Amino acid sequence: MAGFNTAVTGLKAATTDLDVTGNNIANSSTIGFKSSRTEFGDIYATAVVGAGSSNVAGSGVIVSDIAQDFQAGTIEFTNNNLDLAINGSGFSSWMMARVV
Repeated sequence: MAGFNTAVTGLKAATTDLDVTGNNIANSSTIGFKSSRTEFGDIYATAVVGAGSSNVAGSGVIVSDIAQDFQAGTIEFTNNNLDLAINGSGFSSWMMARVV
């Protein structure tokens, strides 16, 4: 039964990855859209053996994060006076400083 549960976790994670990919494709022509990527992690089971315990790999996969890509894109001119673009490190350097 453990093998079935491992397979189900893989299917759920793959479904989430396809959702993220579909969202990226659907919004690829949207100005200012930042794509996302799915990040995966292992599921560990803890096995109690004697007086200690150890982590056992192979219990499946989980989506650990859906990370957004904050790299600078191309700057395009629009005829709208309210449109704004930040050139250089701007927002992404602020985010990196806040994360650290």
